Amino acid sequence: MSRLRCRAAAALGAVAGAALLAGCGDDGGLRSAGAVPAAIGPVRLWPGLPVASAAPTDYGEGETARIPGIVVPGDDVHRLDPVAVVRAGLAARPDRASGAAVLPADTVRRINACGTEPASCPVLRPYYRDLTGDGREDLVLGVRLSGGQLSVRAYTARDGVLTRIMSTSDAVISVELAGRDLIVRAPSAIPGYEYRTSWTWDGSQHAMLPAREEIQRMPSSPPPAPRPSPASSSPAPLAEAPAGRR
Repeated sequence: MSRLRCRAAAALGAVAGAALLAGCGDDGGLRSAGAVPAAIGPVRLWPGLPVASAAPTDYGEGETARIPGIVVPGDDVHRLDPVAVVRAGLAARPDRASGAAVLPADTVRRINACGTEPASCPVLRPYYRDLTGDGREDLVLGVRLSGGQLSVRAYTARDGVLTRIMSTSDAVISVELAGRDLIVRAPSAIPGYEYRTSWTWDGSQHAMLPAREEIQRMPSSPPPAPRPSPASSSPAPLAEAPAGRR
């Protein structure tokens, strides 16, 4: 019996619950795995409720903004000064007025003093990763806020123009890069658990969106951080800050 016919027979046996299908496999046949529970489809609860017309509190999803005064030669974000990018971003007008990119006054003061007071500069070292899938690395920045919070921002360059494609603030355990996802881990009010939000590029919105948010048990020990290479992207955690959310 051909392999294609064997696969067809195996599929038929799984549906019908046949005990034995002769002529397939080296041992003379396939054996049934037993009864399979019936699939239960979703059931809508309270179908008479009115459909919500307004979005809940926005925390930065879909917010983008062109950064004025920043030119990116060759669309190479490695050539940009992170502090200059954050400073220029203070004047950027977001496409959606969520307020997620607004920084507190004390943080703005420390950013403006980074040149003379580098020890208290809240702008952390930059990281680079192709988040949008266009083959060019994008820029990821972190800005320390008061109260142990962290503002995480991502930028992409196209035709020499720099655009902020993500901005969110939270009290975080860590920020990580995994493939093209940017994962923010934040403490939960439930002891031993944490929130994990995976921000992913959405081509239709031209922005990083929180595509998946979940609550998970905290690992017993953090994974080892690999060494970052000087001129390439790094999967190492971006920053750590004290807990304190939700």
